Amino acid sequence: MIKIYRNVILPVVVYGCETWLLTLREEYWLRVLEDRVLRRIFGPKLDKVTGEWRNLHNEELNNLYSSPNVVQVNKWRRRGGGGHVAGGGGGRRGIYRVLVGKPEGNRPLGRPKDTW
Repeated sequence: MIKIYRNVILPVVVYGCETWLLTLREEYWLRVLEDRVLRRIFGPKLDKVTGEWRNLHNEELNNLYSSPNVVQVNKWRRRGGGGHVAGGGGGRRGIYRVLVGKPEGNRPLGRPKDTW
């Protein structure tokens, strides 16, 4: 089941939220989603002291699932694309200029004129 999470669910979630502006609220809900899925995968645990079944705590889930969480994966994937643009390349100098510098020139004031 953990392979299904890593190979199917995690890439879909990360791809879906790549364009979001990740605020603390979105990061929280992504962690909640991940914790819910991992709780379903690992299931309840038998408590040795009380002898009852209980859900795993977040720290226990993080120990069982040793890979980075969904928020970290998303941040790494966002940072990864910037190096390709900054590296230059044939026709990408305009993209680099927009990313790093200020655009040159001024726009005319007012509504655009009809050129018909």
